[in-house]
Amino acid sequence: MPRPTKGPRLGGGPAHERLMLNNLASSLFTHKAVTTTQTKAKRVQPVAEKLVSLAKRGDLHARRQAMADITDKNVVHELFTNIAPLVQDRPGGYTRITKLGFRKGDNAPMALIELVLEPVAAKPARTKSKVVNAVKGTAAAVVAEEVVEHAGSETVVDENIVEEAVAAEVVAEAPVAEEVAVVEEAPVAEEVAVVEEAPVAEEAAVVEETPAEEEAAVAEAEAEAGDAPKADEAE
Repeated sequence: MPRPTKGPRLGGGPAHERLMLNNLASSLFTHKAVTTTQTKAKRVQPVAEKLVSLAKRGDLHARRQAMADITDKNVVHELFTNIAPLVQDRPGGYTRITKLGFRKGDNAPMALIELVLEPVAAKPARTKSKVVNAVKGTAAAVVAEEVVEHAGSETVVDENIVEEAVAAEVVAEAPVAEEVAVVEEAPVAEEVAVVEEAPVAEEAAVVEETPAEEEAAVAEAEAEAGDAPKADEAE
């Protein structure tokens, strides 16, 4: 047999426990308060609040769901007609449990469970947040004015700078074009001609022709040097 999740059962079985809780909830709706043990009060509290939520909904289907648990039509009429309008503005917490001490006979802990039917007090408005927002708004307005003034001065300066830049561009356009043409076209062509054509030809001539001439000159010098002693001996 499965065990309940909230402790031992109040009756002999699950059906008996369900009937006990429904009857206790009926007594609560009839008398608006019931004195019982703390265990039964804690177990009947979710059952009673569920029935009150159905009563707040108020439609036919909700009434039939409540009558499936509470068989007394007078109790259901009291719940839907008189109790539901009193807790219509309350978001939850329809019952209250108050501990009463221990019972004299068996020393069982007792409690009083009752319906919370007091009107819901409206929460006071928070003035502190409004003051903070007002201060922030004034500070933001001051900062916005400063930004606008600063932006206006910056626009005047920017216009003057733009005019000066346009005049400088008009003055500097022609000389820049001429200098670019002079610097890029003429010197490059001359340097290429001088560097690539003349030195290469001269170096080639010096490298290829000079050794042959030197050899011929050396041979002629040796021949002359050899002919001169022979001529002296003949004389």
